[in-house]
Amino acid sequence: MPTPAADATKLLDIRNFSGLLSDRVYEALKTAILRMDFEPGAVLRKGAICEELGVSRTPVSDAIMKLESEGLVEVIPQSATRVTKMSMREIREDAFLREALEVSAVEYAALHHGPELIARLGRNLTMQESQVEDGDYEEFFKTDQEFHRLILDCCKISRLHDTIRFVSNHMDRARLMLLPEPGRSVDSVKEHKKIFAAIKKSDPDRARAAMQNHLRQLIKRLEPLEKERPEMFAP
Repeated sequence: MPTPAADATKLLDIRNFSGLLSDRVYEALKTAILRMDFEPGAVLRKGAICEELGVSRTPVSDAIMKLESEGLVEVIPQSATRVTKMSMREIREDAFLREALEVSAVEYAALHHGPELIARLGRNLTMQESQVEDGDYEEFFKTDQEFHRLILDCCKISRLHDTIRFVSNHMDRARLMLLPEPGRSVDSVKEHKKIFAAIKKSDPDRARAAMQNHLRQLIKRLEPLEKERPEMFAP
């Protein structure tokens, strides 16, 4: 059975993104991959992408090179460019690295936070609850990411965000798949609340434990999915 081509009509308008043209094309393609609009294994057709986005081949080629460096697409010379399948091995490795960084960050936040961080985390949690109630999983995912970014910001380490983002690509695809799962987003908010409570009480030990538990839920929930949807995972 031939490999299906990615449906370029599912790409978001690049005017939704900022930066250079190649950056905006990259963001549109990456968003489609993370949202599973471009499913694992799907072939990217440059011509269709160029036509849909109204751009030349150069920014598309530049965007694909960047996605390849992040492990989200596989370029096979003289053949095709495919969205990579998810890899449990890589997800476990990325989860290990992310946990090491974020557990340290939340410990720091518990010891050094100010009133502004507490206020912003509180507002963020209110938004999360509203989005879960509305079943708006895409917006919830963004607010979830912002919750973690606020904690990372407290550390004032300039490379921390880029490092976390780089090791989260494979995990983010999986997380977006799991959010509509009954109870997952509700559980995620509860886990965030425990993290917030520990930071607010300046309790680094509870903060570390809460963040560690939160991050480890992904692997627990993905393992059954790998068996249910083997076509989306690399052997």
